[in-house]
Amino acid sequence: MHKTVTGATALAVAGALALGVAACGGGSSSSSNSGSSGGSGGKTSGSGSSGTSGSGGGHVTVVQGTAPDYLDPQEGYTTQAANAMWISYTPLYTYAHKAGQAGGQVIPGLAQDYPQITDGGKKYTMTLRQGLKFSDGKAVKASDFPFTVQRVLKVKWGGSSFITAYIKGAADYAGGKAKDISGITADDSTGKITVELTQAYGAFLNVLAFPNMGLVPTGSPMKTVTTDPLPSGVGPYMVKNIVPNRSYDIVRNPKWTDTTIPGIPAGHVDLTVKIASNTQTEAEQVLNNSADVFDWGDQIPPSLMPQVQSQAGDRFKKVPSLSTYYFFMNTQNKPFNNQQAREAVITALDRRALSRLNGGNFIETCWFLPAGMVGHPSSPCPYGDPKGKPNLAKAKQLVQQSGMAGTEVTVWGQNRDPRKEFTAYYTDLLNKIGFKAKQKVIADTQYFPTIGNLKLHPQTGFADWNQDFPNPSDFYLLLDKNTIQTTNNENPGEVQDPHIQSELAYLNKVPASKLQSAASRWAALDQYTAKKAYSAVYGQDVKPMFYSNKIDFSKVIFHPLFGTDYTSLQLK
Repeated sequence: MHKTVTGATALAVAGALALGVAACGGGSSSSSNSGSSGGSGGKTSGSGSSGTSGSGGGHVTVVQGTAPDYLDPQEGYTTQAANAMWISYTPLYTYAHKAGQAGGQVIPGLAQDYPQITDGGKKYTMTLRQGLKFSDGKAVKASDFPFTVQRVLKVKWGGSSFITAYIKGAADYAGGKAKDISGITADDSTGKITVELTQAYGAFLNVLAFPNMGLVPTGSPMKTVTTDPLPSGVGPYMVKNIVPNRSYDIVRNPKWTDTTIPGIPAGHVDLTVKIASNTQTEAEQVLNNSADVFDWGDQIPPSLMPQVQSQAGDRFKKVPSLSTYYFFMNTQNKPFNNQQAREAVITALDRRALSRLNGGNFIETCWFLPAGMVGHPSSPCPYGDPKGKPNLAKAKQLVQQSGMAGTEVTVWGQNRDPRKEFTAYYTDLLNKIGFKAKQKVIADTQYFPTIGNLKLHPQTGFADWNQDFPNPSDFYLLLDKNTIQTTNNENPGEVQDPHIQSELAYLNKVPASKLQSAASRWAALDQYTAKKAYSAVYGQDVKPMFYSNKIDFSKVIFHPLFGTDYTSLQLK
């Protein structure tokens, strides 16, 4: 998931929490607390979020620095979107509402049990639970599943390659060569659903658990929904009252109870999410209790951190995440189609400076697979210690040797702190080592769809990834030739490496239960990728748990994929 999400959290770094490998696009490791370990906070009510005290009822305000890319259940692919989608549109499988490693466990959602997997891992047979209703009262049918998958492909979700690369007939449907997806069958009379794959994929259960696979009724619009959310999902919450780039509501489904689907709680409060593009304002609102939840995808400004730690220490905590922050470099266009030019960037990169811009909330790294993820290398970085001083002289020499000195470079970035500062630093660095760089900073909500437009072939810029599920294949979506697509492209570096493709052909088949057996081969691939300098990786993010003094901090679940679990929020 992109950009701070749709996902990452508790992971073991230097003896901290370890987020293990369970099964879904963006997480991994081992800490099974059911909630946060912070204190309960003060007992004074805040002024900006009224509601009934106690474990049930009330209303809270969430502040986010960036609006979701889409609040369409089949298209949203940012952490902000996933926070709302996973509790409003339940797929056949979902994730346990727990913190740490336990939260990476896939559990049955709309399916009554785990799938029967046959034909060498290429056939999944499931049965829909009986008596399910969409939030508008319509009965859920087995045939709503193939319709939902078709809708995912029609709106061109950024993770569509997880479907087109594996489900039989999905690529033909997406390409307009077929009227349906031949590999999916559904029987409304029995509730039986069958999915046939073209090849085994060890993380396919995680694909079925993507929030984007949350069922919607057959006949829902086959185009992106923007201001009016799809009225019917299956889940404890519903999205309502969308005001683009300003606010939206996430309210409890009155028909949902803790027993509707085992493991999916009903939730305690209703939420209003407000977009506060200035993270200083966002943090100040939570600090003074005029808002209740600081978005885990944002960072508290360094200037405000001492005040937060001194005044709100019992309602604030840092949690390492399974994430990768990097500058992509387009490997198909000048200057970064030249390996020496890419090496120059990485050699010159001062990860310590970028960490300071992020308030010290980065674990400096050069590896694409984050610490805590199976396959994270333990060997030295190929172009210098990520915690040490960079070699600018060597970088300048490499630029000259590459023959790319003076090449004009456009650096793409997001218009919010600290990401625009990252972009400014990076642009200045490129100029210092011999390129002719200028920055192009655009609005947050437009950023990833823009750099994901393949026609633009962006040269370089900001990128990040938070795990979708605890499997290294989720991160390698970003370096996989097969994931390059015309819109919502998640491989902006347009990396097309035969060795990567060969290794992924083997590694992607490894079942989640046997992932550790392939750890050394994943590590070797990540070492190869770093040596080829395909991405200028600089940090692994540390996320904030930060709430008003009205929230019962001891009850908050910080999920490894979705951050603050809104179903766990309770007023004191």
